[in-house]
Amino acid sequence: MNKVCVITGVGPGNGASFSRRFTAEGYTVVMLARNGAYLEELAGEIPGSVGIQCDVREPEAIKSVFARIHDEIGAVDTLIYNAGAGEWAPIMETSTEGMYSSWATNTLGLLVSAQQVIPTMSDQGEGNIMIIGATASLRGGARSTAFASAKAAQRSVAQSMARDLGPKGIHVGYLIIDGIIDLERTRKRMPDKAGEFFMRPDAIADSVYTLTQQDRSAWTFEVDLRPFGERW
Repeated sequence: MNKVCVITGVGPGNGASFSRRFTAEGYTVVMLARNGAYLEELAGEIPGSVGIQCDVREPEAIKSVFARIHDEIGAVDTLIYNAGAGEWAPIMETSTEGMYSSWATNTLGLLVSAQQVIPTMSDQGEGNIMIIGATASLRGGARSTAFASAKAAQRSVAQSMARDLGPKGIHVGYLIIDGIIDLERTRKRMPDKAGEFFMRPDAIADSVYTLTQQDRSAWTFEVDLRPFGERW
């Protein structure tokens, strides 16, 4: 039976690693992002993957893409909501546009994406919805007015989903990522940091896949992932 995993917000870090991890496990992976050219290139590198351009801030675009996935590829077994951009500015510099865009990316997009897969998962009595969160979901910083509030709202939506969907056999998990992802751009921005300072996307992908394989008698809802050397 063909297993289908949809990943939103696919980029060169976590999204690409999620895609490789789940295709390695036999899934057909559908990668969604705003950058269609990047998705086309990545799909050429990952057998078993398909890239579709989609802006998760646009509910109608989400609905159209998921309808296409269902018709052309199949029912979605696992949704990984990885979209997470936002505006970073102190309160007096936070724009209404940035506030809305942060909320639409992190919270509204999650709601609409989940609504597209929940009916079939409920009918099947199983499924996974994994949401990639951040420490900002737990506390706001001086320059994270828009982003932190959006992530906090996302976490609340995830909690509501887990309470509603768990009894229907759908595992909802929220992963708080507390660290800097190992990317070429972050390495350039922090050239003085040792390699162990960064979080490796492949290791994060292993954790996400492990959560989707848990026995339902002991599901994890929320987990913190952080580099081992961090003082916290």
